Formats: sequence, structure tokens, C-alpha cells
Amino acid sequence: MNYIHNIWTEKTNFFGNTDPLALASKYGTPLYVYNESILRSRCKALTSLISYPAFKVNYSAKANTNLSLLRIIRSEGLTVDAMSAGELFLELKAGFTPEEILLVCNNVSDEELRFAIDAGVLISADSVSQLRRIGQLNRGGKVAVRINPGIGAGHHEKVITGGQKTKFGVDPQFTAELKSILKEFNLHLTGLNQHIGSLFMTPESYIEAASFLLSYAQNFPELQFVDFGGGFGIPYHKDSQEKPLDLKTLGSELQKLIDDFVRKTGKKLTIKIEPGRFIVAECGVLLGRVHALKQNAQTLYAGTDIGFNVLIRPAFYGSHHDIEIYRDVPATDSEMQKVTIVGNICETGDILAKDRTLPSIKENDVIGVLDAGAYGMVMSSNYNCRLRPAEVLIDQSGNDILIRRRDTLEDLLIQFQDLLP
Repeated sequence: MNYIHNIWTEKTNFFGNTDPLALASKYGTPLYVYNESILRSRCKALTSLISYPAFKVNYSAKANTNLSLLRIIRSEGLTVDAMSAGELFLELKAGFTPEEILLVCNNVSDEELRFAIDAGVLISADSVSQLRRIGQLNRGGKVAVRINPGIGAGHHEKVITGGQKTKFGVDPQFTAELKSILKEFNLHLTGLNQHIGSLFMTPESYIEAASFLLSYAQNFPELQFVDFGGGFGIPYHKDSQEKPLDLKTLGSELQKLIDDFVRKTGKKLTIKIEPGRFIVAECGVLLGRVHALKQNAQTLYAGTDIGFNVLIRPAFYGSHHDIEIYRDVPATDSEMQKVTIVGNICETGDILAKDRTLPSIKENDVIGVLDAGAYGMVMSSNYNCRLRPAEVLIDQSGNDILIRRRDTLEDLLIQFQDLLP
């Protein structure tokens, strides 16, 4: 086994008792691989973020809904949010109780709302009109409301979820209307939540938004919790020594904010945060294989089996993921070259890494895409009728366990069963 270019997986003993070539041979590629020890360490880093008796870490499951990972996360004492009836269904199957789930949905049907109400799950209303519909469906029930704090942050405009140019949350100017609907349907407002965006690397915007929410919470005396949201970033540019989010500073600033609130108001609300990416991104590596090398004009292309149907973040957001290279024969030279790594989808935009300087890549090399645990498999598809990959867990003993099987060709027919002549 020869690591031609590896930054991180050897340092963290990511692959445990096996190695990426063995995993690629055993399970095929593409292949999502998760490390249980790293996952648990990220959970622990957040549950110890502040010292406050009523502090909860609410995992944002939209980042990764694999059942095995959900069960590990629950075993670390985290609760969970859901974005849809589908996420809610999986979370219940993973062992979360209805009381441990918050449905944070937007623009959903009465059918989805009834599903959550019947399951006994608290719903956060994303709009005044949605709050009214919840009241019509669940008069006298409990409810939360998502507030738009007017502050946004994130790595791309598509994932900034607070501020004036986003569809999410209730503008505070409609507070009187909120109170009117709560009274009309005898709804009990138990919580307020917000989310400013995804992948912030400095704490200032998050602290500012948290301060706003605590101040706004004083409009509702019967509140039981506030949820500051997530968006905690991770360093995707490990090759260039990008610094991680300073959790110590973030925790210290949050601690001061909460202590001041308790001292001034006498209220000891439950405080929640809602991270997803921070918990699962670094516990995942996506393995793929190089099947072709091609020179077109001035560009060298390395063609792999990781199309954007498997990992869409680079094509959709322009996101960066560091790349490792593995092969079973020693490198014959240390030459570096500029290469564009592409997938096997029928579009020019199917680019995993553009003009990346790496050691010479060869056909049949296995590559590892780092930090693929968040918004990877959950955003995958069967575009081009490509099959979605398997998922494997490296457990705390270093053993590999299949936790989701690879699609088969027959799976492409599942939705047509009983409909074909």
C-alpha cells in the first residue's frame, strides 16, 4: 500500500485496520467511508461547548441521514431536527423519540404537518401563514416559530438563510400577527429558532444573531427554549493549513451572552444549537477510482467514477474538497502536475476539482475526497441512471462495516413495480 498523496487520513488513522485500496476492492467505488471515532469526537466537542444545565445540541440531520450515524449521534446525547416527513421518519426509525425531534420545515403540505402532529413532534412554523395552518390542524397544541434575525452568513449565497434576501423565517415586524394567531388557535409557543447560514468560520455573526434571538424572546413569556441554529464551519482547505473554527472563543462568547440573559431576566430557558456539517463532514471520505486520463488543449483531465450525482457540492456551489491519492505500487517520481478531476456524468460542469496541483495521477489510482460526510450522500441522485454508492463505517475498533448497500440496476425499477405491463 502506497499513499502517493495523503494529508489527513494517515494522521487520523482514518481507515483503521484496513486501507482505501482494500475498501475499494471489497465494496467497489464510488464509496462513502465514515469514521466512528471522529464522529463521536465532534459530538463531544459540541456538547461541552458551554457550561449550562439546560444546553442541548440538536443535530441538523439534513447533513447526513444514514441510520447508523443517526444512532451513534443519539448515543452521544444529541437531539435532532428534521426538514421533512422523510427525515422525521428516518429519525424515528433510528431511535429518536418524538420529544427529541424538532421539525423545522418550510412550504410544506397539510399532509406533512399532520404526519408530524400525529407523531407527537413539535413543529417550527416558518411563516405566519404556516402558523395559521398549524393552528387549524392542531388547535390548542404546542408550536415553535422560526425567526429571521436579519443577519446572514455562509460560504455561498445559496446557503445564507438569514437576512433580507432569503425565504426563511418570520420577519420580526410581524410579531403582533404571530401573537394574534397564537391567541386565535390557543397555540402554546414553546420555542423560537433561527439559522443564519451554513459554514461560517468566525463567530461574530452567530453571536450577533444569538443576542438578537435572546432579546426577541422576551416578547413571549411562556417560551421554554431558544435554538440559535447551526452553520458551524470546518476547514475544507487542509492542504493549505486552513484554521478551524475557534470553538473556544465561540463557546466563551455564547457563555457570556447566556449568563447575562439569565442575570437580567431571571429566565433559564433551554438553549439549543443546531449544527450538522461540523458533526459529520470530517468523519467522511469519498473513495473513487481513476478510469481515464485525457489531454484536451492545455488541460489534463483525470476521469473518475465520482460524478456530481455522487457528490454535487463542487458542481453546485463551487466547493473545494482536498484530494488524496492511493495506489498499490511505489511512485516512480515526485513530479507535481496541474490536473482537473472530473466525473462520469454527461455535462461539462461535472468537475470535482479544477486545475488542482497534485502528484502525477495514474489510471487505476484510488482517490479520496476529504470532508465528504456532510451534504454528500444525502444530495446524491440517480442522474444518468447512475447507481448511488455504498456507505461503510470504520468502527471504534478499526473494523469496516457496511451500513448502506450500493444500488443495484434492479433498484432503478422499484418505483415502477406493479406499473409495468
